[in-house]
Amino acid sequence: MKLRLHFVVDPLGWLCVSMVFGIWLYNSVFVPTLVLLPHYNEGHISWALVVCYYLASALCILALLRASTADPGRLPPDPHIPFSERADWELCNKCNLMRPKRSHHCSRCGHCVRRMDHHCPWINNCVGEDNHWLFLQLCFYTQVLSLFTLVMDFCQYYYFQPLTALDQDAFTTQHELALLRVSALMGLVMFGGMGSLFYTQMAGIISDTTTIEKMSRTLDEILETA
Repeated sequence: MKLRLHFVVDPLGWLCVSMVFGIWLYNSVFVPTLVLLPHYNEGHISWALVVCYYLASALCILALLRASTADPGRLPPDPHIPFSERADWELCNKCNLMRPKRSHHCSRCGHCVRRMDHHCPWINNCVGEDNHWLFLQLCFYTQVLSLFTLVMDFCQYYYFQPLTALDQDAFTTQHELALLRVSALMGLVMFGGMGSLFYTQMAGIISDTTTIEKMSRTLDEILETA
């Protein structure tokens, strides 16, 4: 499967990706600083727990980079159409190029994408035939990291032993409660959002239906009943 680089010039998409990156960076800095590393240094938790958190964080940001820069299945300007498949191709009325059926034209990207599921502003890229599996990886790893973050925030107050070596003048120590509350809120929102998105994407794969096709069918049903 080809993984060609693909960049979309969209300031709104860049803003959304920056917000996702900021949430990842926040939790990847403050959770280890406030919870994991201090408790590891005092022997309260195993080194394996620290390694697992950083591994989940690395997999999450790697999946974000891959999903946002991978070619979703962009059709070339002059595609080669096998003679036996010509009946399965159609003309796009927006870019006036031939495309296989179940392809869709993305107005944000400005081109047609094979088996396009939807355009996701949070990765500033379309989700299509060639990067759908990368998008699913991103959803899965984000759920893992978010759940990990929620568990660490919970354990900090209700399970872990109190820390003895604390620098009360440090910024992170003085604002620990506020920082971990923000971290827990981010983790809860990301886990719930990505969990529902992952479920709907898997349901679409099982039923062999894209998000665009689902929306089109729903709209047709509404128009029929109106």
